[in-house]
Amino acid sequence: MDRRNNKSQRLIALFILGCLLFNFPLLSLFNEPRTVLGIPLLYIYVFVAWLVLIGLTIIVIERSS
Repeated sequence: MDRRNNKSQRLIALFILGCLLFNFPLLSLFNEPRTVLGIPLLYIYVFVAWLVLIGLTIIVIERSS
């Protein structure tokens, strides 16, 4: 039961991190007219943050099983 509770707490923390990463204050920091390799900075931020959340979710799920 302790392992399952620990996994749930980590997943809830990842959800909160995702809410913070995709909320107004951080998105506004990257909403500039600059590009990296021809891709707008905001798009790069969104996709990198999304991939980081997916990776962390995979780590949390795989470690607990």
